[in-house]
Amino acid sequence: MKRRSFLKNAAWASVLLTGAPAFAACRKDAAQASPAVPSASLPFRADGTFKLLQLTDTHYITGDSRSERALRCVEEALDGEKPDLVIHTGDILFGKPDIPSAIEILQPIADRGIPFAVALGNHDSQFGSAREDVFSAIRDLPGCLNTAPKDGVYGCSNDVIALTAGGRTCRVLYLFDSMDAVILKGEEEIHSYDYIRYSQLGWYRAHSEQFTQENGGTPVPSLAFFHIPLREIEEALAAPDSLLGGINGEPPCPSRINSGLLAQFREMGDVQAIVTGHDHDCDYVLRYGNLYYIYGRFSGCDTVYNHLGRSGLSDEKVSGCRLFEFKAGAPNFRTWVRLYGGEVQQMLTL
Repeated sequence: MKRRSFLKNAAWASVLLTGAPAFAACRKDAAQASPAVPSASLPFRADGTFKLLQLTDTHYITGDSRSERALRCVEEALDGEKPDLVIHTGDILFGKPDIPSAIEILQPIADRGIPFAVALGNHDSQFGSAREDVFSAIRDLPGCLNTAPKDGVYGCSNDVIALTAGGRTCRVLYLFDSMDAVILKGEEEIHSYDYIRYSQLGWYRAHSEQFTQENGGTPVPSLAFFHIPLREIEEALAAPDSLLGGINGEPPCPSRINSGLLAQFREMGDVQAIVTGHDHDCDYVLRYGNLYYIYGRFSGCDTVYNHLGRSGLSDEKVSGCRLFEFKAGAPNFRTWVRLYGGEVQQMLTL
């Protein structure tokens, strides 16, 4: 099978064969009126900086020797970078036992006392346990900042983390649950990855408006993290001079459905960058108007396809992670890729 075909087939099988997907417990999509309160607030360091480490697509299977590289990559990155926060943008696991697999690959973060949060991926509820149960087990780990699924908001892992300095919010991190797969009524022959739903858009806008109001009417610089990229990334890739750095090793695989999320980001004026995973052979940074599309570096192992080398596609298969550094009160930020072994690439200020 080519590229990710076997991954796609697994996704559709989980929807078609069961009739009721394992992630149904999180499929809530109704008007929500909960107060716009952040899931967590974290302070900048005394020197005014904050370092975030992004993991993505670890595809871990406990007890499987093919997963050893992912665990070593995670441990080395944590010890080498000593981040203030870790965000895993999904596809944490890739087999049974599913909950123990998720716990084992996230445990090194908890053991080091580093706060972390996850934005679940499409494979995180395809191996027996309901999505809500996987999410609940992750939330029980020490240091996890995720909160319980919100009433009336589609998905599980929708969370907001505020970064604070001097008693005010200087930066906001939004995590969205991009869910799994969807088969549209009346269009059963068209299979698609799921998309960010209306209730999630309203949830985001409520928080964004609240932060803007508290900041005297000025939007607070923000980043959005989720697993499956938005459909507009295809248009952005086609634009001249949009690629700023990194490896473009495969076409993006977004949902077939345009969620409208990008339009919300533009209207609210706060989100500067969209950070995803999902496409294992990409780790690039792309400019699209006044926004950036940023892929994390594949952090996984040989349980799934991966071909990223040090300077392109290669059989060397070098896992890694992406880092972000923010400064309190500064609108711009730095990002770079750290490869397993410590090499740093793509040092960019955006």
